[in-house]
Amino acid sequence: MKAITNGKIILKDGTLEGHALLFDDVIEGIIKENDIPDGAEIIDADGGYVAPGLIDMHIHGYLGKDVCDGCEESIRTISKGLLKNGVTGYLATTMTEDMSVITRALEVLRLLKEESKGWEGSEILGAHAEGPFISKSKKGAQDEKYILKPDADFVKKYSDIIKLITLAPEEDTPNFAAIKEMRRDTDVLISIGHTSADYETAVASVCAGVGHTTHLFNAMTPLNHRAPGVIAAVFNTDVSCELIVDKFHVSPALYNMLFKLKGRKLCFITDCLPAGGLPEGEYTLGGQKIIYKEPVCRLQDGTVAGSVLKLNRGVWNVYTSSDIPLHECVNCASLNPATALGLDKTKGSLEKGKDADIIITSDTFDVKKTIIRGNIKYEA
Repeated sequence: MKAITNGKIILKDGTLEGHALLFDDVIEGIIKENDIPDGAEIIDADGGYVAPGLIDMHIHGYLGKDVCDGCEESIRTISKGLLKNGVTGYLATTMTEDMSVITRALEVLRLLKEESKGWEGSEILGAHAEGPFISKSKKGAQDEKYILKPDADFVKKYSDIIKLITLAPEEDTPNFAAIKEMRRDTDVLISIGHTSADYETAVASVCAGVGHTTHLFNAMTPLNHRAPGVIAAVFNTDVSCELIVDKFHVSPALYNMLFKLKGRKLCFITDCLPAGGLPEGEYTLGGQKIIYKEPVCRLQDGTVAGSVLKLNRGVWNVYTSSDIPLHECVNCASLNPATALGLDKTKGSLEKGKDADIIITSDTFDVKKTIIRGNIKYEA
């Protein structure tokens, strides 16, 4: 048994000091520090935070590697790199590419998913297919020539690895036949995104089976007092939603309001591109040239293409730019995504019986140790 001492333990409802976190491959409990069992291996948190491992639902790549490379080496590099950011599990995210590229990427993830539970990297929790079933008018950095109409058969074929699918519901049939079929026949979380839907269509799609929102505010119809759009539909329904927390994609002035409206339905993401973890310069995304210049990546025509955000920095961005308590900021990057994905029985918080996915950080949330299923995978 191992015991983490001398740390501020971040629980789902607050922060606890003067206690030790006990674990083997799962969390065994939290006790007072002077009650640690004899023989336990002591890990000193050095006064820092002890938090659940972070979960990134939306990340395209890291350290120059792209999920859509469709090769094992790229996924291994991404997974290992994410340990330094406190990410213990993630959804490897594809984008709108030729279907042969997407299917190859999914097959590689399918091949590696089980192995990732024990390797020297962040665990693959599944795939997030961002497209190709999106709106041309809200494609953002996605390649228009590969956009298709929603196809339930494709999602069903890969539903063992796809855990989240982003689509534009207005591109489905008028009665949302594909969305309803996906919802009926799979456990895949359906997300509205890259969409030109109006308010009424967005709300109707939620009734049909949409349960999530891809990078709220970005690549969707805006909030307007006469045309409230997708944003108001998200506010008026119980769907969960992603938020890119780099302080560029969405103004920090909205953080407090969003938490008040969505609470534990709010999920912090990075939407990180292959340029993540690398210096400024020119890179590629889905075969397209992108230019990374702090704090954002853009296509050559200036279109915003995503971020290079590290998820632990995103948590700290919100905490230092809002009135949201730190434990709730951590929930937004751990428990909330785990809950949205149906993984909260085993991941997302430091509760007895859950996987021992733990991070130890400094007082400013820089990651010092990353632990997955009880094994230290990264030390600063």
